[in-house]
Amino acid sequence: MSAPDETPEPEGAVAGTVADAVRGNWVDRLAPGFARPYLRLSRADRPIGTWLLLIPCWWGVALAAAQDGWRLWDAWIWLGCALGAWLMRGAGCTWNDITDRDFDAAVARTRSRPIPSGQVSVRQAVIWMAAQMAAAGLVLLSFNGLAVLLGLSSLGLVAIYPFAKRFTWWPQLFLGLAFNWGAILAYAAHSGRVDLAAVLLYAAGIAWTLFYDTIYAHQDKEDDVLIGVKSTARLFGAATGKWLARFLVATVGLMTLAVLVALLPAAGPLKLGLALLAPWAMGWHLLWQMNRLDIDDPANCLRLFRANRDTGLVAALFLAAAALL
Repeated sequence: MSAPDETPEPEGAVAGTVADAVRGNWVDRLAPGFARPYLRLSRADRPIGTWLLLIPCWWGVALAAAQDGWRLWDAWIWLGCALGAWLMRGAGCTWNDITDRDFDAAVARTRSRPIPSGQVSVRQAVIWMAAQMAAAGLVLLSFNGLAVLLGLSSLGLVAIYPFAKRFTWWPQLFLGLAFNWGAILAYAAHSGRVDLAAVLLYAAGIAWTLFYDTIYAHQDKEDDVLIGVKSTARLFGAATGKWLARFLVATVGLMTLAVLVALLPAAGPLKLGLALLAPWAMGWHLLWQMNRLDIDDPANCLRLFRANRDTGLVAALFLAAAALL
């Protein structure tokens, strides 16, 4: 296997760019040179992860608002979740790259990341992670006390996730537990409580994460075999399609239950029908992905993984619209 410094950059690539970043992204084009390694460490050049962390938050506040209406404060919850997701996704990715630096150096797709490529030292990465967490903490403190406690309790999940692939074939489950916690947090930020509907919405998000991150993991399955990293992609293998279908059904079913528990019996038929379009539309988008998936084509897997931004936003749109009625 080639050493990191033997991997040529694509023609026209910006020095230090990461292999799986979108070419011409804003970090490579607009960010000051000194800031680029840190922004790359935070995956600012690959925003899909921020979307996937943020969208369950928007589900949570929208479902809570569908029960008792939008409030002016919800505008800050909506924006604060966006800021918090950007910061905590950056902190989480920095922590992931610190713990995985030796693995990343051995995988073609990740050896260009800032730590294995030598752009950032481990000490610098730790300081950058702490700065992002401190900024996210300021956002969190603007929410109510229950939301603050829920936010703090999620740190354990964030800390454990990078190690999951070392001891379980289901690291995608641990990612789902961490990435969808915002559904409960944002629900509580609006309502001041955690109901069964919020828990069901959280579970739907976990099933969704198992769907999209299994697709994502198929990009690295050959390298993962060589370095001993576990994943659902390796576990499922040729049966991936059957497992994705199960995760699709679980996502749609759990979100449907969340809507029904939240809105019955008080909601009128129009509000209930509009809210139920969220899981229905999401399910169709997941089915569209399944019909186009080629698990042996890394570019196809990455493209479909990124399409999950739209999958989640479709559901958020219908839940938000229902809350307006």
